[in-house]
Amino acid sequence: MSYRRRSAPDRQLQQATGAATGRPDVIVEFLFDCGLFSIAVRNIGNRPALKVSATFDKKIVGIGGAKEISALALFRNIEFLGPGREIVTFLDTSHSYFRHKQPTNISVRVSYNDSAGASYEATITHDLEIYRELGYIAASRNDSPV
Repeated sequence: MSYRRRSAPDRQLQQATGAATGRPDVIVEFLFDCGLFSIAVRNIGNRPALKVSATFDKKIVGIGGAKEISALALFRNIEFLGPGREIVTFLDTSHSYFRHKQPTNISVRVSYNDSAGASYEATITHDLEIYRELGYIAASRNDSPV
């Protein structure tokens, strides 16, 4: 898992889409990078999110079929997620994910509070099928830094 501050282009996207609403705005998204799937929990709002939880409509097993990723503590409770912050966990390689016949149409219900105690909930639907036929170049294990 990683926890990082969002980059300037991310903040520009937030401003362009109107996500800076004076409240937290938490999303869960699937990331695809050179054949690797990850899942990110992001606060794209400009206020902290408290007691963040995400519930998947389907069981998601990754890491070569060895770990139920959807059951990680990460998705049960994040006490505090600052504005512009995200937590990312590795899911699987796309090849392994599809080979193990994991779900491709997934809905995630995200719930969280703001510091005033207001509750928010959103359902986000993802279609991972769009990644099945994407080409990518896998880094060679024999590559070494120059």
